[in-house]
Amino acid sequence: MTSTLGVRSPGRPLPDPDTGPVDSTRDWIVTGVILLLAFVSRFWGLTSATDKGTPVFDEKHYAPQSFNIAQLGIEENPAYGLVVHPPVAKQIESLGGLLFGYTPLGWRFTAALCGVLVVLMVMRITRRLTRSTQLGFVAGLLLCVDGVTFVTSRIGMLDIYQVLFVTAAAGALLVDRDQMRGRMHRAAVAGRLHLSDYGPRLGFRWWRFTAGVMLGLALGVKWNGLYFIAFFGVMTVAWDWALRSRYGVRRPLLGALLRDAVPAFVSLVIWPAVLYMLTWLPWFAQENSVYRHAVGSKVQDNWLPDVLQSWLYYQSSVLTFHSSLTTSAGNRHPWESKPWTWPMSLRPMLYFVEQGDGVTGCGENSCVRAIMLIGTPAIWWLAIPVLAWAFWRAVICRDGRYAFPLVGYAAGYLPWFFNYDRQMYFFYASVMVPFFVMMLALVLGEIAGRSTDSPRRRAIGLGIVCLYLALVVANFLYMLPILSGIPITPTEWNQQLWLPSWR
Repeated sequence: MTSTLGVRSPGRPLPDPDTGPVDSTRDWIVTGVILLLAFVSRFWGLTSATDKGTPVFDEKHYAPQSFNIAQLGIEENPAYGLVVHPPVAKQIESLGGLLFGYTPLGWRFTAALCGVLVVLMVMRITRRLTRSTQLGFVAGLLLCVDGVTFVTSRIGMLDIYQVLFVTAAAGALLVDRDQMRGRMHRAAVAGRLHLSDYGPRLGFRWWRFTAGVMLGLALGVKWNGLYFIAFFGVMTVAWDWALRSRYGVRRPLLGALLRDAVPAFVSLVIWPAVLYMLTWLPWFAQENSVYRHAVGSKVQDNWLPDVLQSWLYYQSSVLTFHSSLTTSAGNRHPWESKPWTWPMSLRPMLYFVEQGDGVTGCGENSCVRAIMLIGTPAIWWLAIPVLAWAFWRAVICRDGRYAFPLVGYAAGYLPWFFNYDRQMYFFYASVMVPFFVMMLALVLGEIAGRSTDSPRRRAIGLGIVCLYLALVVANFLYMLPILSGIPITPTEWNQQLWLPSWR
């Protein structure tokens, strides 16, 4: 760095803070287009596929539980005894019951709304991650026409709420990363960078606190939110370490551990745990809650207050249920799957099927209506090369753009291998989809090329990307009948089942 007097400064130039993209009118127009597409796809025909007007598959558990909350504020009805998840998703789903009663729209309304929000967030997160409106559009479009996210958004189960809060937490941490770049840059300009070997304090981080709120709510949907707390916690501290190293802090790792890791632990571990407890306040407040009076009948009295003993019994019963739900213990389901089949959607999940002479609407005397949780093959069958490329770029090339979605994907995928004997289903993979779509958008961005490439290279790259997106949309439209319950003929039903493992 050279001053105006021609004297060379001993300090190295400051990095570009790169605090994130600035929205233009075009960006908001593109966002509006994706938002409209997401809304139409999630709400179109939302109530058409039911079991003679009643819930399908595991909706049969969650629909009555959520409507019970809509009526009483608590889960009083055990719904076949399977009250085995925290209350947050059912509390949100109960809003549909309040608005529309115990109807298909009532138990699916908030799921569809959350599905729209997930598409919006993935688009905006990808745009921030890549600094590209076009790639944000690509990610939003891919998620709109992904079969797993489409079905999960249109069914009254818990998974879409988990996807929503995990995606929101990831997005909040990404905004926090960009905001900290700005704060570190301002500290450097103000000369506070080397006042301590550990670097400057960066102040209270509201976006990281927001991520903690989202993770607490994710934990309040399902306990596997714990995995994302662990993975995201390590990721944000690694970002802080890299940021301090980038600005030449003398002891960047120790600075990240002392200045950033401790408040990160409070925001991303302690606060979610507190929030998880707060989600149970209605349970503590009502005398008729499930297991509210377990002391004496199900658990022996001790020195703890009865209500706390009953709550702990409730938690232990949930743990016992999930721990005992193993294939070795004889708990088998015709549609269960193991995690090694998930990346390519090799073993989907049949939620609903209705066939025979009583089913009409396909132009023949006998029709088939089905809802199958299955990934759009044009997206999911690229999983192995996309994941391999993302790993190469993140680990070998140290490309943080790929590292971010790879961490989210790993948090939703890898922990299941440590308990592979447990009965598992493909819908557990729903939370992986937003992060895979981000990786796929990054790969398509590399194929499309940069503005500095030759016109010929750019034209070929853009052509390949456009043809691929057209293929994905066509593939989704072809499979739409078995994703949404549109009546088709038995022949068409068999034609939809491409692999033996799909039957």
